[in-house]
Amino acid sequence: MKGLLVDSNVVLDVFLDDPEWADWSESTLAAYCARTALYINPIIYTEVSIGFKKIEEVESALHKGGFRMLEIPREALFLAGKAYLKYRKARGTRKAPLPDFYIGAQAAVLDLDLITRDAGRYRTYFPGIRIICPE
Repeated sequence: MKGLLVDSNVVLDVFLDDPEWADWSESTLAAYCARTALYINPIIYTEVSIGFKKIEEVESALHKGGFRMLEIPREALFLAGKAYLKYRKARGTRKAPLPDFYIGAQAAVLDLDLITRDAGRYRTYFPGIRIICPE
């Protein structure tokens, strides 16, 4: 499968017109959407939906943005658990948001590129995925 998994921080940059990041996020999405599908998953949907009062509003915004929903396959759920365990073993009791591991694992399993502003953890625990991020 080819396409682009879009992290919630990038979607929110556009939806909230973030003063620092909206231009980068909008131009990057525009450059890619002409040649590949833009995907989100249930985790990203949940994170993005917090800013909306009604489900119809978030559905409309995602549709207008050209985002398609992908379910997370079991292989990605399994990989997310293994990557999170590796993280926990390397850093003791410190906790990271598990959603990032679901997102990275899905990109790895489905061979999707990932656009995010938070590339560090993805590069560390999912080194095989192509990450598009600010320089």
